[in-house]
Amino acid sequence: MNIITKSVIIFIMLFVNQTSFGIKSAETAAFAIEKRIDKLLAQMTLAEKIGQMYQFSYAKADMSAELAELVRSGKVGAFLAVTDVKLRNKLQKIAVKESRLGIPLIFGLDVIHGYRTIFPIPLGQSATWDLRLAEKAAAIAAKEARSEGIDWTFAPMIDIARDPRWGRIAEGFGEDPYLCSLMAQAKVRGFQGKNLSATDTIVACLKHYVAYGAAEAGRDYNSAEVSERTLRDIYMAPFRAGVKAAAATVMSSFNDIGGVPASGNRFILTDVLRGEWGFDGFVVSDYESIKEMINYGIAADEAQAGEKAILAGVDMEMASRCFLNNLARLVKDRQVPEKVIDEAVRRILRVKLRAGLFEHPYVDPNLAGSETLQNDSLQIAREMVRKSLVLLKNDGGLLPLRKDIPSIAVIGPLADNQRDLLGAWCGRGKAEDVVTLLKGIKNKVSSTCRIHYIKGCDIKDNSLGQFDAALNIADKSDVVIMAVGESADMSGEAHCRTSLDLPGVQRQLIKAIHKTGKPVIVVLFTGRPLTISWLYENIGAVLLAWHPGIQGGNGIADVLFGDYNPSGKLAVTFPRNVGQVPLYYNHKNSGRPPAASDPFTSKYIDCPWTPLLPFGYGLSYTAFEYSNLEIKPDKVRLGQPVSISVEVENKGTKAGEEVVQLYIRDLVASVARPVKELKGFEKIRLAAGQKRKVSFTLTAEQLKFYDIDMKFTVEPGVFKVWAGPSSIQGLEGTFEIF
Repeated sequence: MNIITKSVIIFIMLFVNQTSFGIKSAETAAFAIEKRIDKLLAQMTLAEKIGQMYQFSYAKADMSAELAELVRSGKVGAFLAVTDVKLRNKLQKIAVKESRLGIPLIFGLDVIHGYRTIFPIPLGQSATWDLRLAEKAAAIAAKEARSEGIDWTFAPMIDIARDPRWGRIAEGFGEDPYLCSLMAQAKVRGFQGKNLSATDTIVACLKHYVAYGAAEAGRDYNSAEVSERTLRDIYMAPFRAGVKAAAATVMSSFNDIGGVPASGNRFILTDVLRGEWGFDGFVVSDYESIKEMINYGIAADEAQAGEKAILAGVDMEMASRCFLNNLARLVKDRQVPEKVIDEAVRRILRVKLRAGLFEHPYVDPNLAGSETLQNDSLQIAREMVRKSLVLLKNDGGLLPLRKDIPSIAVIGPLADNQRDLLGAWCGRGKAEDVVTLLKGIKNKVSSTCRIHYIKGCDIKDNSLGQFDAALNIADKSDVVIMAVGESADMSGEAHCRTSLDLPGVQRQLIKAIHKTGKPVIVVLFTGRPLTISWLYENIGAVLLAWHPGIQGGNGIADVLFGDYNPSGKLAVTFPRNVGQVPLYYNHKNSGRPPAASDPFTSKYIDCPWTPLLPFGYGLSYTAFEYSNLEIKPDKVRLGQPVSISVEVENKGTKAGEEVVQLYIRDLVASVARPVKELKGFEKIRLAAGQKRKVSFTLTAEQLKFYDIDMKFTVEPGVFKVWAGPSSIQGLEGTFEIF
């Protein structure tokens, strides 16, 4: 045996030993945690156990002797919305030093798209198709939040949303279960890091479990009528992915599914979440959602609501007190076994131990805010703004603009608006931190450029009082940039709309400016898809900016003036009008698919059935060409992978990024399958004239669905494949599984 061979063997042995040691260390740590939980549970009274299952909403009360005694007696396990570090430490000290067992509290807050450094809304983040960047943004939010005493975030929100009337579409990652699943995992990794007990990570919470995005009529808190197959294939998919990524907590949703509210639904909380997926963290109810089972008519009072929730699988109650006030009696009356309480408390303690709260219960008040608004965080925020922007239209190469253009008119209610660029659920973000579009433009152009600004109108009102002044500055400018859209409070929770049009008189303002004949660029700020058919058909350039966060103005200016070539792609379909919704790309075919030559097919008589802008769509300042689609092998045995490649060439004169998208269709199956399903994507950068081969591997796992017998499986048959720049474009091929 020579020296090289011996070295290789020694290296392999060391690697195996280290790997085994790592596995054993993890197993030892997990065993130690369970032993600590056993010891604590053995010492806890029933009242103390139930106390761990209660999350107090601080927004509803002031610090008082009564509250202090509640903590001291072990009747609170968590707090919501405590954002003052000194108060947080004071409450924690009572729990750790003055309660009988010294079990620490866990402090939660909705840290959705940033804590103080506010990034684009999640729907905008998904338009980046950049998982690395999404993870970074979550890690920054976690670091900032933890420095100010937040241990736990109620994010990511991974509800599939197919109806833009629903206000909370802004808070999620769009309509596709594959993209949403990958974004869910990226966010969990970003929030929780590699070590949940580190001082710069926070506990993630997958919400809202499940089908909340399917609320009827796009109305918040409403019923969701979905089949079990659709529930599993579409709405549960991101949650399954999030659990696989080791998310520590899950939130039960407000909605009912088939008449059973999520917080009382044993099928989703116990049978699937724990039984099938092996989730070992804890489930927290959404805000008072246990109590709301009374309104649903499946519980007569808070006691019955609490009974249904605990037996279904909810471990912690947020805000309301159905558990706190009733579980002891329910156990005494043998309506709820104490072992069910024990298991719920075990899950809560497990997360607190994994998060390191027993070892590090306090936060240094002198460090509060020290991690916020760091320069590198602002740079990541700016990068995310740039990558989230979707160029919807650019006739005649109107964009990018020259920095030395003689004059620009900046018009619109969102041009110099700080608060609304933050968007909904903006953590501890402050309007004063926001770079507006007007400021971003001023930062970008040469000193010789004259900038004329006027608001022109407000977002929601109907006053035309500033129209003449707006027309005047447009007339004396070389180009007009119009900043229009929704205010932050027009999307998000409890902000659903029946109209998806631009609010107020904004469209009238755009039409008036358009009539001047000046080149017009519209920058559209929104928390949802809007119905912008007139704007899309008549305006030369349209840039979708979402609600972009604190670096919005700088990031948008980078794109408007060509320092960044836009690469965003829609993660949600844009309808032509509200009558089309819900509208989404991965729908099933009907028995009479739309056909122009036959009136008796599935379409409308007053509007095309197709969307205005499809899922996956987005333009660039350069042109990409696809060629040489290869599928190897084109016939494969069941369970074997299929390799797919396509060549992409930058045919333009500018370097740019392209999101290469892979879609499939299962042509014949035991149940109807979607006309297209996203199964892969890769974001690549190409220099002008550069060509690159992009390869994908389709595994059996990616082709699985719930068949006629509700088995998660792959069926033999022929599959279509598309590789291209959106859900409606691409090269097409087939392969067969036998």
